Amino acid sequence: MSLINHLARLEATASGRARPVATVRHRHLSQRPLVLVPLTTAGEAGAPLGALVGTERTAPRLLVVEQPRDRDLRFGFLTRLAESVLPYVDGYAADVEAAERAETDPETGKRVKVEVELCADAPQIIVPSRAGIEFVRLLGRSMRFRRTAEQDPEAPHPAPPHVPLLGRWLTHFGERARVPGSSLLLAMTDLLTRHWATGQSTLEDQHLGALLAWIEAPEGTSGAAAALRAESARDAAGQLLCPPAGPATDPAFDNRLLAPAIERYDRARKRLAAAEDPVEADGRLAELTAAEREIHALVESRTRPTWDAVWRGLDALCTLPEGAHVADRWTRDRWSFTAHRDRVAAGEPPQPRRDDAVTAANKLATREREQARLDAQEALDDPLVMAGRRLAGEAFEGEVTEVVMAYNDKKRPRPLVTVRTDDVPRLAERAKVYRSLDGKPQTAEFVAYEDDGGSAVVLRVLDKMGRGKEPDEGSVPRKGDRVCWTTFEHEQRGGPKLPEPEETPWTHGGPPATGAEAPDALTTEDLL
Repeated sequence: MSLINHLARLEATASGRARPVATVRHRHLSQRPLVLVPLTTAGEAGAPLGALVGTERTAPRLLVVEQPRDRDLRFGFLTRLAESVLPYVDGYAADVEAAERAETDPETGKRVKVEVELCADAPQIIVPSRAGIEFVRLLGRSMRFRRTAEQDPEAPHPAPPHVPLLGRWLTHFGERARVPGSSLLLAMTDLLTRHWATGQSTLEDQHLGALLAWIEAPEGTSGAAAALRAESARDAAGQLLCPPAGPATDPAFDNRLLAPAIERYDRARKRLAAAEDPVEADGRLAELTAAEREIHALVESRTRPTWDAVWRGLDALCTLPEGAHVADRWTRDRWSFTAHRDRVAAGEPPQPRRDDAVTAANKLATREREQARLDAQEALDDPLVMAGRRLAGEAFEGEVTEVVMAYNDKKRPRPLVTVRTDDVPRLAERAKVYRSLDGKPQTAEFVAYEDDGGSAVVLRVLDKMGRGKEPDEGSVPRKGDRVCWTTFEHEQRGGPKLPEPEETPWTHGGPPATGAEAPDALTTEDLL
């Protein structure tokens, strides 16, 4: 956390209102996101109790599992969830545009550009909190290996046809959410805390109601008091006025309302199954229907406040202009979505339970590279974020006081630029610094400090000046210009090439096993 964020938290504590830590929005927001508010059963990980899902603010679809221990009811819930999510995902799969991608020519081994299809847009799922993202990943892992009746007619509990497909998509969204800067699957609490700082801890910020209480607190009111009410205020029946942002439930709700309602539902099912004549069966059916409606009303009462809070968070985020590099990161999300669409269409198997060594190393390298790229792009897009990097000595801004034209041995221009700054950059001998020039990074080399105080820095510009003997117009800062240089690179370099999975060295598990290997023959040396 930067010094700017620490300062913003202190100001929020003093003023009682959330303070902005960004001047632009650093994540892409779809024009039509799919909001998912899940609810799980206490004490049983991955057992869904219900959910609100939809793209319309005023018309969410309520999905409920009346008895979470019933496998058939749980599969029915997953089927209805697939009916809501898959059409939304498929709606982005058909609209494509032509794009170029670099691929390796199998004959020459050189990188060539080929024209491929790229989805014009991609779906976006928004859940209330970080725990919702983990629930999506857990659902995907538990669903993608399910066997349907068509795949395995002898399966003891075949899954509905769309359940494994939904599991593959949820797994992809969950994996993509681990890539810094990705926007396919987002948690509203993470979105808000990226752009506002509150006077509470990061753990307390995961309560969406409390977080919005800080952001929406009117002038003259205390965000801390409003957050306390959102976290702990209860009605006359002892129920929270602002339920937690899912997927967990409140113990008072479980014990006083939900458990008795499920017991009544179970008794009604048993009575209906034991009914002997049509008249009695009609009465038992009405009793069962009433029990179902009661559970539906309870689940909706816990999820609807969170549903409304997610949309209020979207309203707050839409007041910020989008950052300049957000579109580039969304394009990478579109590539990811298109690639997974193609894998599903080609009939490839679902994602494995465990990655092999090469795949795991590639994922780790990708996440590290994207994290460094995200940090750089956010600083370039947002002066408030750049201020934090300047305080850390990773950038400096100042006025150009002198420009002296110089040349290297090959008669190429290497002008010397003197920048007077109030920042304190940490520059080693011949250290490289960078500035954004027409969206491209221009490199300079640290030469010396002009005075003992270090308030003036002399730099030698190295590139982006054209091919002529004289620098192109605007490629070299002029006297009086105000410029910002960074010690971190704007574009991240790729790491070393990894071997193919079939060539994995023995130190990392060797090639993937294709079958059971025969054990070594027993010899006399194996016996003591």
